[in-house]
This record gives sequence, structure tokens and C-alpha cells, in this order.
Amino acid sequence: MSTTNTTPAPTKRRWLPSFGTQVLIGLVVGVLLGLLARWMGADGVDADGAVDPNWLTETLTVIGSTFVTLLRAVVPPLVFLAIVASIANLREVTGAARLAWQTLVWFAATALIAVAIGVVLGLVLQPGANTSVTEDAAAAPGRTGSWLDFLTGIVPSNFLGIQGSAGSDGSIGLSFNVLQILVIAIAIGIATLKVGEAAEPFLRLVRSALAVVQKVLWWIILLAPIATVGLLGNAVASYGWDALGSLSTFALAIYLGLTLVVFGVYPMLLKANGLSVRQFFSGAWPAIQLGFVSRSSIGTMPVTQAVTERNLGVPRAYSSFAVPLGATTKMDGCASIYPAISAIFVAQFFGIDLGVTDYLLIAFVAVIGSAATAGVTGAVVMLTLTLSTLGLPLEGVGLLLAIDPILDMGRTATNVAGQALVPTLVAKREGILDHSAYDAARTGEAWREEEPVLAA
Repeated sequence: MSTTNTTPAPTKRRWLPSFGTQVLIGLVVGVLLGLLARWMGADGVDADGAVDPNWLTETLTVIGSTFVTLLRAVVPPLVFLAIVASIANLREVTGAARLAWQTLVWFAATALIAVAIGVVLGLVLQPGANTSVTEDAAAAPGRTGSWLDFLTGIVPSNFLGIQGSAGSDGSIGLSFNVLQILVIAIAIGIATLKVGEAAEPFLRLVRSALAVVQKVLWWIILLAPIATVGLLGNAVASYGWDALGSLSTFALAIYLGLTLVVFGVYPMLLKANGLSVRQFFSGAWPAIQLGFVSRSSIGTMPVTQAVTERNLGVPRAYSSFAVPLGATTKMDGCASIYPAISAIFVAQFFGIDLGVTDYLLIAFVAVIGSAATAGVTGAVVMLTLTLSTLGLPLEGVGLLLAIDPILDMGRTATNVAGQALVPTLVAKREGILDHSAYDAARTGEAWREEEPVLAA
């Protein structure tokens, strides 16, 4: 049996700058257009009293939301196929069970470090006490998370994890539950290992379908520079500096925590394991950058896997397991730092004292409940899960939603960095890391070009 490498490779276009440069240009243009749209002001107020955005704001919104919608459209088949294929690939790795357990242990260990940093920053900076936001902004979110919902939600209601909901206008909307898809995929992946040779035709179909889905996703990713303009421009136009100013201490605490984890904790772990910090970040940067723009760990997953294999030297058979698993459960930004600081903010804002037990609960939720973030965009479910566990008012979520898109960019970039870091550390400790790939000179491309590899 032979399978082709399912990682899409970028096509060079001489008349275009590199992909990373395109994204940076998109960031600058997005900020400028966002400021222009905000300066233009609204077109008025409609009959219901809602603000009618101007044409530029509307255009930026459509561009950004279209990109996110496209990403969400490919998430269900991508998660299912990637997890099934990755579990099947583990049989090609010596000591697969040990690798899997080490991966989970490192996921938990780095999450604990991240949540500890979040708690310390929340206590030192006092974001809930140093804010000008008023209780008028308090409002419970439309969707919440609880342990009962989390536990019952992982039980698949149908094979595709599809859920339906009725809108206020009588329409029926469909959505998917990533956790249910994950459970189904893990079960089928383990079943293929147990079935053995009889499952080979099915696995060939899965790998072929995964290659097709990743190719479609790569086409979507190529739109990231344009999407950057819409996403960042809309964030600036819609939220501006007013909302950010009223929550400046909170935003500072979040980004300071993210910075400490990515550029403090991660380098320390790399150094402790004898790996070059510069080589890691230069290799993982394309995925980190795309995560910042897309705000989707799952949407970034193929690029994360590509740089983890080709730039960082992690064997394909192991990375194809660790990276998809990390994209759905490894969330140092969304599930550790953010809910920790946010919970402390809400407690301080409403004058509620937290005890040692509460801080331990925050750490527990960060490690056990991180899969509730689902790896798409936003972290409202994880935040409400944390608040409900601590018995804090869910209305506190409304205080923070005004700047959530701005924070979500940094959170997702941190998630992606961690999802590339852990497989690299585990591969190094197990002696399976390709040091020639890790230490290779970077060319400025998203990853090293290579021909499709045939794997027996």
C-alpha cells in the first residue's frame, strides 16, 4: 500500500510577495481601512434603533465573515478525516502508546503553567477593579457552557455531529459539534486498528479524502491576506479604541500573559530540551501568523502540521496524530490564560472574593475542559464553563465581548504555537526528531519545498 503526503504545498508566484508578507500587508491595510471606516461614521439608525453601518464597514464585515464561514464549512470533514487517519498512522510509530501519553501530559503541563500565569496577572493587575466599563454592558451570552452540557454533549447524537436549532423567524439553522465529531473519529480510528487488514480499503479512502479536503482548505487559506483586511478592519471599525480603552487593563493582562507564555515559557522549555528557540519560531511562524489572522486553530491545522513536519522535523506518523488532537484540545490562550484572567475580572468587578479552592478550580477547568473551546473562533463556551464552575455571574461575559475579536487573535496564535511546540518537545525527548530539518536554514517560504513523499 502507498499513500501520498496529504500536506498541501504552496505554489510559488513570482509576481507576488511571500505569503507572510501578504498577510503583513493585509494587517496594515486592514487597520488603515478600519480607521477610515470608523472616521466615516454610521449611515444612521434603522427603525429598530440599531446602528446602520456605512458601506466600508459593511464590506469589511462581509469579507471577514465569509472567510470564517468558509473555514467552518471544512471543519467537520477535516476533523473527522484527520483524526481517523492520525490514529491509524500511530501503528507505524514505535512506542505509539507512550508517545500518546507523553503528548497528553505535556498538553496538561503547559496548560497548568499558562493558567498559573493568568491567575498571577489577574491578581497583580486587578483588571476588574481598574476598568471604566459599567454594569449596563453586563449581559449573559447566547450560548453557555456547563459540565452537564459538556459531558452530555460529547455523546454523539448522529454520525456527523450535526445539530439543528430553530430561529426566532421560524427558520432552522444547522451547526456541528466538534467534540462529537472528535469522539466519533476516535472510535472509528481505534476500530480500524482493531479490524486490521480488512480496514485498509477504508483507510485508503480516508487518506485520499483528507488530501482532497486539505487541498480545498489550502485554497481557502490563500485568501487569508484578503481576509486579514476584512477581519482586522472590521474589528477596528466596530470596536475602535473606545471599547479597548475601557478595558485596557484587562486587554493588557491578556496580551501580557500570552506574551509571557509564547516568548517566555516556550523558549525556556525549548532551551531545557536542547533546541534552538530561533529555529522553532522561524519554522512555526507561518502557522502562528495564520492563527492570528484566522482565529481558528482547526482552520490553521494543515499549516501547523506542515511546519511541524517539514520545518521542525517531527515524524509525519506522529505529527498527524499530535497536531489534530492539539487543534481540538490544546488551547493555552483560549482555555488557560483567557478564562483565568476573565474569571478574576468578573469576580473583582462584582466584588466577589475568590479563595484558594476557586483558583484550583480554574486550573482544573483549564486542563480538563479545554476541549470545550472546539478549536474554531471565540472562547465564550470555555469562559462560561469556568464562570459557572466558580458560581460567578454569567452576565460578566457581556462586559468582555466588546473586544473579544481583538483578544481572540492573540489567543489563537498562542494556541497554535503550543500545538507545534508539544509534538516537537515529545519527538526530541523520544529521539525521533529530525535535527537536520529542525536546524536547516529557513528560505522565507511557509515551509521547505519538497516533492510528495510515498509512505509504505
